[in-house]
Amino acid sequence: MSLPVHERIDPLLLEPKRLQICGSLAAVEEVEFATLRDLLGVADSVLSKHLRTLDEAGYVTATKQKASTGRPRTWLRLTHEGRTALRGHVAQLRRLAGDLAGVAPHGERGG
Repeated sequence: MSLPVHERIDPLLLEPKRLQICGSLAAVEEVEFATLRDLLGVADSVLSKHLRTLDEAGYVTATKQKASTGRPRTWLRLTHEGRTALRGHVAQLRRLAGDLAGVAPHGERGG
């Protein structure tokens, strides 16, 4: 039986940087590319690659705006679909962690 998207582990978010991207974007309305890059401590190319994957899934959107310096700036936002996937992913991780809390370590017998 397959769980609804809002109640399941999302394979795209199993990659730590993509989970960090979505978690960071969930905390704000939007963020500039360079700010997110610096927050995550990754190269432009690494962030771009993960953003492309998340964009193709419909989880993030990017908007380009020309700054007063004339240099274009890219603003990133988590979509409704992205927020739903992130909430479901985190909720399922919490459920799994809760299930494991009562399990005795390997080789030991519970009380």
